[in-house]
Amino acid sequence: MKIVLLEPLGISADKLKALGDSMTAPGHEFVSYDTLAQDENEQIKRIDGADVVIIANHPLPGAVIDSDPNLKMISVAFVGIDHVDVDACKRRGIRIANTGGYCNDAVAELAVGLTLDCLRNITACDAAVQAGKGKAGLQGFELAGRTVGIVGTGAIGIRTAEIFKAFHCKLIGYSRSERDAAKALGLTYKSLDDVMAEADIVSVHTPLTPDTKGLIGAKQIGEMKPGAILVNTARGPVVDTDALAQALKAKKIYAGIDVYEKDPPLPADHPLLGCPNLVCTPHVGFDTKESIDRRADMVFENITAWIDGNPIRVML
Repeated sequence: MKIVLLEPLGISADKLKALGDSMTAPGHEFVSYDTLAQDENEQIKRIDGADVVIIANHPLPGAVIDSDPNLKMISVAFVGIDHVDVDACKRRGIRIANTGGYCNDAVAELAVGLTLDCLRNITACDAAVQAGKGKAGLQGFELAGRTVGIVGTGAIGIRTAEIFKAFHCKLIGYSRSERDAAKALGLTYKSLDDVMAEADIVSVHTPLTPDTKGLIGAKQIGEMKPGAILVNTARGPVVDTDALAQALKAKKIYAGIDVYEKDPPLPADHPLLGCPNLVCTPHVGFDTKESIDRRADMVFENITAWIDGNPIRVML
């Protein structure tokens, strides 16, 4: 069995060696690359003859998948698989496994951190001190007692709700399906319109699908309370960027944003650049030392389980 790591996983050389050894010890071939492929042709060269391919969050087009007749399994070091040509995999019968759960804590903690920054002006306070100024105009607000709307109550949404509950927040939520674990926290499910209108903080945790693209649009943002906070650590296109930028420029709401249409650096004309009432991070929600090591372990666990005939974390 030939196993190819197509791109870096962000782990130490020692950890990569240990994981690679777990593949070669049973007699498999393991090949790894420590740089990103520059184009599809380079990807095609790298996966030549591979039975299993490991990727992180960079696109794997159908042309690359179809170039390797041996390919049988893709282990994705990421929660979403929307960057993989799933139709090509379905056509070929290629199994896809992900690493769902590896960054639940990391993303949830950032969502709460962005909220606290918006409420307590942490970034602005730092800038004031660095500029030799004081606290004038930087009075904040408490998180305790606020109503938090969780949009998408999957594993990350529920973990985020747990942390907000520890701050004594009231929980409401909207999701395609209701979860007992969310209800057990005291979360009350409502329509999306009601969540947007009632919440002091709206934290978005839905995957990106055709149904969720633009889910939070001009109408939904317009329903938010003056001074409410919109946090998006899920996928950029779930929120209408232009509508969000307009609301921020009007200083109607605040926002903490970690995800965009494409990862930063953003183009100079991006609508969010220069907006007031906004705290931005460059898609780091998933990226902690603990989570990156955890997802690497899970990627290789997926492969071993598949080889043993007991596949886990199967998405396709």
